[in-house]
Amino acid sequence: MSADFQNWTTSCQARIETFLEARLPAIDCVPERLHKAMRYSVLGGGKRVRPLLSFAAGELAGANVERVTTVAAAVELIHAYSLVHDDLPCMDDDILRRGKPTCHIEFDEATALLTGDSLQTLAFEIMAEKRLTDEPQTQLEMIAQLAFASGSRGMAGGQAFDLESIGKTLSLPELEYMHIHKTGALIRAAVMLGARCGNRLNNDHLAKLDHFAKCVGLAFQVVDDLLDAEATTATLGKTAGKDAENNKPTYVSILGISEARELAQKLQYDADQALNSFDDGASRLRQVTDFIIKRKF
Repeated sequence: MSADFQNWTTSCQARIETFLEARLPAIDCVPERLHKAMRYSVLGGGKRVRPLLSFAAGELAGANVERVTTVAAAVELIHAYSLVHDDLPCMDDDILRRGKPTCHIEFDEATALLTGDSLQTLAFEIMAEKRLTDEPQTQLEMIAQLAFASGSRGMAGGQAFDLESIGKTLSLPELEYMHIHKTGALIRAAVMLGARCGNRLNNDHLAKLDHFAKCVGLAFQVVDDLLDAEATTATLGKTAGKDAENNKPTYVSILGISEARELAQKLQYDADQALNSFDDGASRLRQVTDFIIKRKF
């Protein structure tokens, strides 16, 4: 990772952390336990990959950084809510997330459920309360886009498919379909919402950017599956080997480690090709993609 990219990443992560710190309800605000759980689940952890993609796409589109910060925070809140719910006993039943006890372990299941609900609604609250673009209709479309990416035809639907697939053998297209929704939908939203805060991209460019985001979303999941199979719990900050333990179909279980690595590299190449029609403004997106592919945790 170059010093320039490291500095940019640190700056973006600090910006999103400051925004979330200020916007999440204070722990002395009633109901205190719920608000404490919300802050526990969001602050002080995670690589903020989705916000990084939003900031990089915003740079490409010449967007105002304050506007991008708002959409990046909204996407991160949706992501955080999904992690809280995914860790519940009725879902993946995990006890560790980002190197600390999961929300339902630190608090309780009911509080964790309400925490996820509250983080989700807060995401749409901040999307609605700040100006994200000069065109009100575009802002409405952006809010709808995040809702679609989060719901039954996006992330939640992908999670439902994932739960239904436990113990089954999926084909590669079926696995891809699941992860286009479960993981990819929110990553695509992160990229597209960041770009739509700006004014420089025509419909053809937006379509190419969406294809880039689709490839990155799938690559992210392939690398996630590889890390689950190869990394340790201490490195990951969450329980390693959980997919195999739960008999879940993954890119590793279908392809094996070597072919899964090759697929990640191919997806990175395809993502890179989708950016060829852009100028140097796409360099941050390429850097974030490389960061995603090469991450160790």
